[in-house]
Amino acid sequence: MKNNIILVLFVCLLASCMQNKTQKEQIADPLPSWNDGTSKTTIIGYVRDVTNKESANYIPVEDRIAAFDNDGTLWCEQPMYIEMAYSLDMAKTIIADKPELAKKKELQDLVNKELFAKNPEKAILEAFALSHTGMSTDEFANNSIAWLDTAMNKHFKAKYTSLIYQPMVELLQYLRDNEFKTYIVSGGSSAFIRQVSQQLYGIPAEQVIGTMFKAEFVSKDGSYQVMYTPELWHNDDNVGKPVGIEQIIGKRPVLAFGNSDGDLQMLQWTTTNASYQYLCLLLHHTDGEREFAYDSLSSIGTLKNALIEANRKDWTVVDMKNDFKTVFSFQK
Repeated sequence: MKNNIILVLFVCLLASCMQNKTQKEQIADPLPSWNDGTSKTTIIGYVRDVTNKESANYIPVEDRIAAFDNDGTLWCEQPMYIEMAYSLDMAKTIIADKPELAKKKELQDLVNKELFAKNPEKAILEAFALSHTGMSTDEFANNSIAWLDTAMNKHFKAKYTSLIYQPMVELLQYLRDNEFKTYIVSGGSSAFIRQVSQQLYGIPAEQVIGTMFKAEFVSKDGSYQVMYTPELWHNDDNVGKPVGIEQIIGKRPVLAFGNSDGDLQMLQWTTTNASYQYLCLLLHHTDGEREFAYDSLSSIGTLKNALIEANRKDWTVVDMKNDFKTVFSFQK
């Protein structure tokens, strides 16, 4: 009899522990690097609503498409776009290895400091073309990976690859845990972002849509390569973003997240999804201490028209200073 009582008590205790564990799992915070507030509540409420089969707003798994901008939305874009920094560094390296390039008129802005200062935009375009084209896809991948492995952001004294927003990484994972398919839709080149999208965000290369150069298949001496050419194939910024999504995914997103006027059309297009409840979000950079504070007056990540539209259409504006408990994982 005594043994039976002990066995019953043990079973009851085990059942209680299992129930407590289940309850804890249910109430576990899926976004621990977000402060409690309207933005966090809106995101979690939306996900719970559209993944609930009993809800009128239920979205089937195959249509749970979430599109995210990259620069300024998933990783830091100040004081210079990361890919822009890569282009300038790599262009200088290429010219140093091939001094004859420095004599070309179209590259003078890159090697002459005075000319660069007078027309930095032209020089950056030249650097972008020189660092991204006239080479095979394998060569570009090797160059960009090697640079990303070591390059440092001087402002933060940290590697560029560590300048990803921890709250956004959590959001991407939270969405995937709820069977959303997460895409990067960026004005940056898909070739560059694909080198680190899986490592940094858990997003595979085939789910990255970006600006693309034309390419050609080359066969030489029994070897086969795809070579990037200087001609632009698709500019994935502004109106190019919904075009890229339609051409490559073939479905409108139900969730879109950006941070600048360059994302406006992607967000607008998401609101035209008549089949399902949508969620549009904008990240407003308001934290000048942990990151940077900028919006309408910034030449990088300009946020003016999209913010006006967000306020008019009641999109969710995420305030970095108030909504992010942590910005970068290396910050305490």
